[in-house]
Amino acid sequence: MQVQPFHLAIPVQNLEKCRAFYRDILQCKEGRSTNHWVDFNFFGHQFVIHQKEGFIPTESVTNPVDGHDVPVPHFGVVLTWEDWHALAKRLKTVNTQFIIEPTIRFKGKVGEQATMFFNDPENNALEFKAFKDMSQIFAT
Repeated sequence: MQVQPFHLAIPVQNLEKCRAFYRDILQCKEGRSTNHWVDFNFFGHQFVIHQKEGFIPTESVTNPVDGHDVPVPHFGVVLTWEDWHALAKRLKTVNTQFIIEPTIRFKGKVGEQATMFFNDPENNALEFKAFKDMSQIFAT
């Protein structure tokens, strides 16, 4: 089966602050927009932020994974190993406050992966990861 881009739309209170984050920090190309929503090319996927007055982000819970408290819910993408390392470096240079610092999880085991977690300006948790061996992405 050929993988198709996903579509994800989330509410935000401050459209311009979030627009700047996704466009300037994550370097997602901006697509169509109005005064109330913005489309982005989110690493090959369609991602939309919708301004919702009075929106209050819900507090996330955590789940323990390999010694870290992983925020749930969260979203993100699987990058190549090289792209993940480049993004981690760029995020560190702009002083990103990480929930979970860039790290290697399950080192030397099936599913070894690079991962990092951080919040967008509305406290939506994002995870970016990369697998050392992409054939293990769905390994059990």
